[in-house]
Amino acid sequence: MGSDILFFYLFIIMAAEKKVKATAGKDTWSPEAQIERLTEEITALQDHVANNKKDYDAKRALLQKVAKRRRFLRYLKENHLDRYAEVSKKTGLKV
Repeated sequence: MGSDILFFYLFIIMAAEKKVKATAGKDTWSPEAQIERLTEEITALQDHVANNKKDYDAKRALLQKVAKRRRFLRYLKENHLDRYAEVSKKTGLKV
């Protein structure tokens, strides 16, 4: 079971690295880009957790990513309301 979890995390990391390489020269570290990346990772983890109910490490990782995305959204909402509205519309998150 431990090797399955490790494989899953390595798969997500490799996919994220490919995405970063594909977006070389583009903005990847702004709050908007981080929120979009986290939203994609959260979607993948939600599917995994739905199929593997007892994978508690994946559940914890999912909750951590949701909390991180929430912090980015809170920052945008408090400091850049126009960018916040744009990101929430783009990612389909409830405002």
